[in-house]
Amino acid sequence: MPFRKTLFVNNQYYHVLNRGVADSIIFNNAYDYQRFSHLIRFYRYKNPPLSFSKYNKLPLEQRVEFAKSLQEKGKPQVELYSYCLMPNHFHFLLKQTLDYGIQKFLTNLQNGYAKYYNIKLKRFGPLFQSRFKAKIILTDEVFLHISRYIHLNPTTSYLVSIKELVSYPWSSFPIYLNSPDEGFLNTIFILKMIGGKEKYRKFVYNQINYQQNIQKIKHILLEK
Repeated sequence: MPFRKTLFVNNQYYHVLNRGVADSIIFNNAYDYQRFSHLIRFYRYKNPPLSFSKYNKLPLEQRVEFAKSLQEKGKPQVELYSYCLMPNHFHFLLKQTLDYGIQKFLTNLQNGYAKYYNIKLKRFGPLFQSRFKAKIILTDEVFLHISRYIHLNPTTSYLVSIKELVSYPWSSFPIYLNSPDEGFLNTIFILKMIGGKEKYRKFVYNQINYQQNIQKIKHILLEK
């Protein structure tokens, strides 16, 4: 197994990406995206008292109570700031809050989703590339540009138009503009940094400046 060059440090920020094996599709429909989204919320915490499969079999009322308890009493191993799920890959902008938090979060998330996906499609073998990619983020400027890059992914990949970006459901961008108090995602950090959700909306939509500044973050885009 190749040695990972990136060292994950508590309270440091990272851009994380992984793809399907050979760029294969990993999300086929809305239910796949929803499953992955639920796993993000679940495995964000260290050692949940139930496995996700057992949690998912609980009656709705018990699932709601369990999720509420996890949010109140659980120990987050990562803090999530931005994300985007695409048909063949995903992006996260996050901070490690516990030792080995990023590795454990990504391992549990990918293994849990791959198990579901393989059973559903009666397939065998790995679903994701062997190692997720990650780069440390050291400045506020780069942090903001990476968040915009992540949120623009559905448009730059020609999945949706720029006008439809705000309604793309598998990204944190709609949360920033519509529900900035979403519990599992830290939106306050970026919104305070930039001066509110309207300024952040303009920042994301300002593609001219985005293209001008793309060179500043090219080394941590992780696309190659």
